Amino acid sequence: MLLRDKVIVVSGVGPGLGRSIAVQCAKAGADLVLAARTEKRLGEVAKEVTELGRRAVTVRADITDDDSARRVAETTVDAYGRMDALVNNAFAIPPMTDLLDVDLDAVRAGFETNVLAALRLTRLCTPALAETGGAVVMINSAVLRHSRRTFGAYKMAKSSLLSLAQSLSTELGPRGIRVNSVAPGYIWAGSLKWYFSSLARERGVDPQQVYAETAATIDLRKLPEPDEIADAVVFLASPLARAITGQCLDVNGGEYHH
Repeated sequence: MLLRDKVIVVSGVGPGLGRSIAVQCAKAGADLVLAARTEKRLGEVAKEVTELGRRAVTVRADITDDDSARRVAETTVDAYGRMDALVNNAFAIPPMTDLLDVDLDAVRAGFETNVLAALRLTRLCTPALAETGGAVVMINSAVLRHSRRTFGAYKMAKSSLLSLAQSLSTELGPRGIRVNSVAPGYIWAGSLKWYFSSLARERGVDPQQVYAETAATIDLRKLPEPDEIADAVVFLASPLARAITGQCLDVNGGEYHH
């Protein structure tokens, strides 16, 4: 119960990592505020949280919009009277194209959701977090650790998000707020399972073979699952990480060393 009676805000709640973060926080004793653009997904995750005996408030919001993001912060304080942690999980896939060819407007759109929206929501939540000596956790990516072709715009956005987290750590530290990042590698969930199945069909092999070949490049010989990423978020939001700020915790099974 690392988060007993804490109030955690999670943006970008969907069926994958966002759901796992919310559920693992609830299992650790937290009450949740769940924000996303899709109301049906919010309701499904909120039901899981309440079935665990914790409270869940949902906010249908697009955090790229000032008023919508402000509603997330205000709803949290109105519902619970406090905020202990903010998890910036909202994400939009940037264009997967070589930088020499990429559409710059698409790159800008990626920055809007992946970087500026996180800054917007963090600024709005800062007064409440300062009252509790709270924490911010940014969900980053192992794209920080490589420079593969077509991942340029993705790496640009996530590198900016890391810089944002580090700079906010310096600015907000004197107010008692910790800011850290979690960088997952592969996440063995819906979209990756679909992709591996697609690769297997193209090659005429079993999807398990694609999994095994990929896992063979990872120290632990397995791909991390959403709950394993979420557990790192729980740790960074908890008092166990009370002296940790400005850091990026890689959760990739040893695919990259940092």
